[in-house]
Amino acid sequence: MSTPHHPTPALEDQRMPVKAKLAATWASFMFLYIYVDYFQLYKPGAIDDILVGIVFEFQISPTLLTVFTASVAIPILMVMLSMTLPARVNRVANLVVALLYIPYSVFNAAGEAWAWAPFYALSIGIEVLLLVFILHAAWTWPRTAPTAGPADGADPAAVRIEQDHRTGG
Repeated sequence: MSTPHHPTPALEDQRMPVKAKLAATWASFMFLYIYVDYFQLYKPGAIDDILVGIVFEFQISPTLLTVFTASVAIPILMVMLSMTLPARVNRVANLVVALLYIPYSVFNAAGEAWAWAPFYALSIGIEVLLLVFILHAAWTWPRTAPTAGPADGADPAAVRIEQDHRTGG
């Protein structure tokens, strides 16, 4: 006796809004960004350098910490801004910030020993891939078709009243 075979319905795959894609990608970028900085603390001598006031060859100062805060605040804000800015401003902001962060991400490997190349290649490689995805999503942002407005500069309210009158609304 055989059992009846019922085909499994296809999964629904709704189109994700560009704003949600951008915000999710910036959030992913931030998780990676923070973890890479955290994992760098495991490098031999990193904690010792911090204890004597040095981070990445720089003297720890209010200016340095302000720069570090700004460097993480911008992508953090991009998560929120990607969901709230109007489309035109949103697109430009994502293109500009992602373009600026690609060289900034690559710069993190400057001066590092070749022994650390796999760590930096993987971490920076993923950061750059996420930034390229942001660039692609912002660059290819779908456009809407122009809507037909009232002809000959007619008052929109008058046109709406006329349409309602014709349709019995």
